[in-house]
Amino acid sequence: MKHTLIAMLMLFSTQQMNAQELNLQSNKLNEGIHDFSLKLEDQDKNAILPIRVIKGKNEGPVFTIIAGVHGYEYPPIIAVQELMNEIDYTTLKGTIVIVPIANTASFNERSAFYNPIDGRNLNTTFPGKENGTITEQIAYQITNKIIPVSDVLLDIHAGDASEDLIPFICYYNAEDYAKQTAEAKRLSENSGFENVVSYSYTLTKSQPALYAFKQAVQDGKVALSIESGKLGNVQKESVAEIKNSVYLMLKDLKMYTKQNLKTVKKIINYNQQAYIKSDVQGIFYSNLKAGDDVKEGQVVGYVTDFFGKKIKEFKSPVTGKILYKIGTPPINPNETVFCIAYKS
Repeated sequence: MKHTLIAMLMLFSTQQMNAQELNLQSNKLNEGIHDFSLKLEDQDKNAILPIRVIKGKNEGPVFTIIAGVHGYEYPPIIAVQELMNEIDYTTLKGTIVIVPIANTASFNERSAFYNPIDGRNLNTTFPGKENGTITEQIAYQITNKIIPVSDVLLDIHAGDASEDLIPFICYYNAEDYAKQTAEAKRLSENSGFENVVSYSYTLTKSQPALYAFKQAVQDGKVALSIESGKLGNVQKESVAEIKNSVYLMLKDLKMYTKQNLKTVKKIINYNQQAYIKSDVQGIFYSNLKAGDDVKEGQVVGYVTDFFGKKIKEFKSPVTGKILYKIGTPPINPNETVFCIAYKS
């Protein structure tokens, strides 16, 4: 009864603290719901990193969910908001650590990709710096306080303001971490997603991981990522798809049981990706959408200047499926125009 009362009180209060005070070790927490609001400061700039810990009545794995690394990717953020209110800790085995919005400044300012405080992309900043800019501090805290306590880390993304994509789940084929890779592959194939993508992994320990779930892989954790939703909007079907997948993974890990979950009969595995990058600025045109099949050498889009003159044509380097693409007219140098998944 005492633990239950503490957990109920936690539902209505948030612990504000400095980074040095944060301790997410599950053995330090009572069963129930614990909300933390981590203060990050850089000179006259500041931000909050919200963290929820749901500690089950029985011991088990630590499953971590991160949403909002890009604050304009709304379906993961909304899905996690619903999950936080649905999961009953009294029937949970283990602990769920949730970062509901990793990049709150980006979310608040409706900023695509970049944190408006320091102009950095959180998804290319890991492992971060303890006393760096706000974005570097967020990456550092996730790397040093959240990943270490995790057994499984799920990083949830969607198509940002300009991205059209098909739903998929992905993991890194890290051969040096064979056990963790096998677990990530199994969870991916049991996640309810039809499209399962494996990325090659060649990082050494001394190289920066850049991406959140790649950092977890580098640190020897089971890590995977979901992409569901597109073009900076909230699609209800994407929210439902993300939640369904999380519940399937929790069920697979024997942490939590929910009825009437949707599975897929056929899984399509892709182990290679080809990227088409832009080297020009202008207006982008394509009759194709994410999910379309393309053939090697096929013209997949083109760019005009601001007077309508065609200045660039893009051709597919491989035969495969468009995983994601630019879905809006503006195009700039160094942007990824298409990601095409295929099997080697």
